[in-house]
Amino acid sequence: MTPCSLKLLLFVLTTLCLLIELALAKHAGITRRYKFDVKMKNVTRLCQSKSIVTVNGQFPGPTITAREGDRVIVNVVNHVQYNVSIHWHGVRQLRSGWADGPAYITQCPIQTGQSYVYNFTVTGQRGTLFWHAHISWLRVTVYGAIIILPKRGVPYPFPQPYKEVPIIFGEWWKADTETMISQALQTGGAPNISDAYTINGLPGPLYNCSAKDTLKLKVKPGKTYLLRLINAALNDELFFSVANHNLTVVEADAVYVKPFKTNIVLITPGQTTNVLLKTKKHHPNATFLVAARPYATGPAAFDNSTTSGILEYHNTSNKTKKINNLPLLRPSLPVFNDTTFATKFSNKLRSLANVKFPAKVPQTVDRRFFFTVGLGLNPCTNQNQTCQGPNNTMLAASVNNVSFVMPSTALLQAHFFNQSKRVYTTDFPTNPPFKFNYTGTPPNNSMVTSGTKVVVLPFNTKVELVMQDTSIIGAESHPLHLHGFNFFVVGQGFGNYNPNTDPAKFNLVDPAERNTVGVPSRGWVAIRFLADNPGVWFMHCHLEVHTSWGLKMAWIVLDGKRQNQKLQPPPSDLPKC
Repeated sequence: MTPCSLKLLLFVLTTLCLLIELALAKHAGITRRYKFDVKMKNVTRLCQSKSIVTVNGQFPGPTITAREGDRVIVNVVNHVQYNVSIHWHGVRQLRSGWADGPAYITQCPIQTGQSYVYNFTVTGQRGTLFWHAHISWLRVTVYGAIIILPKRGVPYPFPQPYKEVPIIFGEWWKADTETMISQALQTGGAPNISDAYTINGLPGPLYNCSAKDTLKLKVKPGKTYLLRLINAALNDELFFSVANHNLTVVEADAVYVKPFKTNIVLITPGQTTNVLLKTKKHHPNATFLVAARPYATGPAAFDNSTTSGILEYHNTSNKTKKINNLPLLRPSLPVFNDTTFATKFSNKLRSLANVKFPAKVPQTVDRRFFFTVGLGLNPCTNQNQTCQGPNNTMLAASVNNVSFVMPSTALLQAHFFNQSKRVYTTDFPTNPPFKFNYTGTPPNNSMVTSGTKVVVLPFNTKVELVMQDTSIIGAESHPLHLHGFNFFVVGQGFGNYNPNTDPAKFNLVDPAERNTVGVPSRGWVAIRFLADNPGVWFMHCHLEVHTSWGLKMAWIVLDGKRQNQKLQPPPSDLPKC
């Protein structure tokens, strides 16, 4: 080989190496660091001021932005009187369960004056998620958006929006919610309903003295906007609509879906939905109400009010009327108990299931579970007074009639260090303890049992779980959230699940892939997931009142054989109980 051709070969090889390095760099994640100071702040809503728990004095809290593949490090410092923990809702936390956040499940809470660094990598996910406090009812004001962008240079599988806007729904109480839930759990009654719903922390013009506390969404004609919808409300599923505008649903729970048009979105607490809003070609000489109000199916009282913001078109000409003089058009939202709409909407959600974004639905099943989810009762424990549940009882909630008792030390710690004795037992029932007509006349005995029981799964178990609503105390839709995994919603229906006939109707081709699903009122839902993430994973109703009453349980997924299938050891700053 001549010196000239050798130089040329070296040049070609060097260039090739550089190109490969650049290509890898384009897709390599970076580390993003955040500091969360948990502190009190005085906030006024509905003409009343109160001190609330916030992150960095912001309400809602700061947005976490990352790209798929990035590492996220959040240093949380607790400056308030309450114990605190933060959950990164919907983040898979592959082998990083110590960073998941639910208090007494994956960590002891961060005590006053203490701090904890949450450290996790966003793997194989892109879209909208959110973070929130995961202890008691602190998430009422401690929440914010998580925006995961695709890897650099990778487009969305839908038209590139002109602008992206997070829309976070919340719930507001005039009273102190920590005092309220504490009293309710002592008396056995239901806590007070909220005084308002909020959009990005603002109630909107339909509430007393809230005209100034209104979201203004300013848009330009002929543009496409991506609205990142997040339901961070405590206890209510919501219908959402923008007057005189169609929405195109493109993603749910940070998973792309087959796009479909709708003028109303249903979103349960714990769910996120990305929608495209295409503005009108010309200035419409009107403003448009953006509104959300509850979908409620249970027997209990609920906050039947409407939160709203205003969609305004940019005023390009001085000749056009002033915004204040323009007519305000309102959307038409379903009645509060419109289960027909709710069912039709959830049935439209389908995975893309293409080569780029496959739906990896387990086609076979290793273990089947059938869980009843619903309300129940506990005997009155107050010696000197009557309890406020039916017939002097205390309201409770359960999965397979087990009302979960929170341990006083974290389950993940107990599991990792083989110290489960007196912390939890592994005898969570695979099926209900006794069969009855789940959606018909309830049994005479509505009492629940209590315990800290878990299910243990070997690594890579293919799980099928059917969750069945019950009519005990009252049938109700329950949004169930599973930590550590996405699952596929392979089937749902009304009445009692029939294991002989219903599986034939399961969708194993393009079912919706989610982290939170509504168990239909007087119905059932079937999900499948692959237990490929070692650790302890909480599963609970995302209606906070039901979680408080015990509608929760945990799965322990054992380590796999390979090194990359094992849970990593805990970080040195893991909080102590």
